Amino acid sequence: MPDTSPLSAAPVLAPYPVWPPEGARTLGVPPFLDAGDEVMWRYRDLGWRPGRPESVAPMRVVRDDEQGLVAWLAPGTVQLTKRYADGSDLRDVPMAERFLRDAQRVQARTRWRGAGILRIAPAELPWSVWLFWDVPEGDHPGDPAAHDRWTFEGWYVNLETVHRRDGRDTCTGDHVLDLWIEADGTVNVKDADELEAAVEQGRGTAEQAEAIRHNGRHARASFAAGDWPFDESWTRWRPDPAWTSPALRDDERWDIDLVD
Repeated sequence: MPDTSPLSAAPVLAPYPVWPPEGARTLGVPPFLDAGDEVMWRYRDLGWRPGRPESVAPMRVVRDDEQGLVAWLAPGTVQLTKRYADGSDLRDVPMAERFLRDAQRVQARTRWRGAGILRIAPAELPWSVWLFWDVPEGDHPGDPAAHDRWTFEGWYVNLETVHRRDGRDTCTGDHVLDLWIEADGTVNVKDADELEAAVEQGRGTAEQAEAIRHNGRHARASFAAGDWPFDESWTRWRPDPAWTSPALRDDERWDIDLVD
């Protein structure tokens, strides 16, 4: 993904379609949620339909306006993820067959491990930006007294279908390829081999993969230009100490429970 790649064409908002709820709208369009409201951040695979597993993270709204959605995934949040019946994860499967077993995945209830994540989905762009902090050993990531000791680690750029909103749900689809931008600005491309495997195993087409790579170049250029939300103000952000962790809704379902 060289820096000199031409970027005359706009980003491809949906290299492959993701099934949204009927009547869903794009981010940046009112009505907006208030700070502190709960929102469900949903990832749905290519060809997803109701009843198939998805990733669902209950999150707390930080900001929701014309620029996009900013939300906080708190440490220890109970969420829904896609696993195999034995509890193993996609990355436990060898690359040569990783996308051949999609139909075998089931819905699992799991717990987010580690420090919290600030996720920012800019309106009408096919990626979200995740901010990560290092929490010193011995400090609990959910302890507000430790906030001043957090150290910003970097930005994870998750390439994905442009979000569609319906009430308190925001729906997108993961595009496999990602960027990890270290705090010093070093850009690393992640999972390029996995994107190639996805095409080889029928998860997508070569044309869709090239659109995803094109979007990755756009995201990299956006960071280099200092576009929102790649600004230092978010690296200094901290969650409201009064916030509690949102819960999954009562109507959510899962096949296996991996919450200890």
